Amino acid sequence: MDALTVQGLTKRYPGFVLDNISFRLAKGRIMGLIGKNGAGKTTTLKSILNLVNPDAGQVSMFGQEFRSNEERCKQKIGVVLGGIDFYKHKKLAEITQVTLRFYEHWDEDAYQGYLRSFALDPQKRVQELSSGMKVKYMIALALSHNAQLLILDEPTSGLDPVARDELLELFRELVKEGDLSILYSTHITSDLEKCADDITYISAGKLLASAEKAEFVRSFQHLKQPGESGELSLEEIMIRQERSMRHA
Repeated sequence: MDALTVQGLTKRYPGFVLDNISFRLAKGRIMGLIGKNGAGKTTTLKSILNLVNPDAGQVSMFGQEFRSNEERCKQKIGVVLGGIDFYKHKKLAEITQVTLRFYEHWDEDAYQGYLRSFALDPQKRVQELSSGMKVKYMIALALSHNAQLLILDEPTSGLDPVARDELLELFRELVKEGDLSILYSTHITSDLEKCADDITYISAGKLLASAEKAEFVRSFQHLKQPGESGELSLEEIMIRQERSMRHA
C-alpha cells in the first residue's frame, strides 16, 4: 500500500493550469518534488491537502480516498508549508499547547527531544525566532504525533548549510527507522541529491517525469553535450530542460 497516490490532479487558475498530475509515493521513501518557481509545486501540495479545491483528480493516503476521510488521514500526516506564520507575540509553549489538542497520538517525549535537538527554547516568542528557527519549530510540531507521511514545502529554506545537512540526516534516519514517507518540494536540488529516493518534476503545470532517482537522471541524459562525460545533476537537468523548452 502506497503512502500517497495522486491521480489526474488538475487545478485551473486564470493564466495557469495544473494539468493532470499523477504520481505515487511508496512507504518508507523520500520523494523530491522539483520545478522552477511558478511551476505548480505549491499548488500541487495544496491541492493534495485540499487547501485549494482541485477541479479534477483523486488523492489517496494509506489506501483511503483523502477528501472523504480527511480528518482521519490528517491524524497521520505532518505538514510544513511556506507562507504560514504564527501569532508573533505568542510563546512556542503556548502554540504547542493549542496544536497538540488536534492530535490523538501526540508524543510529548518526541516533541521535547526535537526541541533539544533543534536548540529551541519553548519560552521564546515567535518574533524572536529567525526564519530558520521557525522552520525547525514547524518541523518539530510535524514530527511529534507519529506521522506516517510528511509533506514539506521548501523546509530547508532559510537554514544555514550545517542546519540543512542535519535536517536531511534526520529525514534519512526517520525514513530508515519506520514506515514514514516524505514528499519534499524544494528548489535546492543539492538537498535531494543527498536524501531523495524518487524525483517528480513539474514544469509549467505539467508532469514531465516521476521515477526512482537513478532512473529519473538516466531519462534526461539526452540533454548532455556531445563528448560530455558523467551523469547530469538534478540542477543541470532542470536548467537544461527548462532552457530547451523555452527555445523549442
